[in-house]
Amino acid sequence: MEVIQKASEWKEMVDPALESKAGEFHLMGYEKATGEDIWKCLVQKVWKRDPDMRLYEVVSDIFHLSTNIYLSYLTVNAYKDDDLMASIAALTGEDAREN
Repeated sequence: MEVIQKASEWKEMVDPALESKAGEFHLMGYEKATGEDIWKCLVQKVWKRDPDMRLYEVVSDIFHLSTNIYLSYLTVNAYKDDDLMASIAALTGEDAREN
C-alpha cells in the first residue's frame, strides 16, 4: 500500500536522513548546517509549498540536495535578516546607526 501525504507530515520520520545530510555537509566544511536548516531549505527552495509526496520521494530529495541550493537558501535568508545592516557593520567595524 502506497502512502501519500503532505511533505510536512513526513518530517519526524525523515529526521535521521536530515541529520545524515547535515553530517555530509559538515564533512564538506559547512559545519553550521543542521537538519532543521536543511528541512527549511527543502520547503522553501525545492518543494515551494507542501506537496503530496511519498516517503521515498522526500528521502530522495533530502539526499539529492546540493550544496549550491543550500547556499543559495542561506544567502537569501541572510538578506532577509532584519539585522543585516548590523551584521555588515560588525564585519566592517562601522556603526550601523551612521548610515
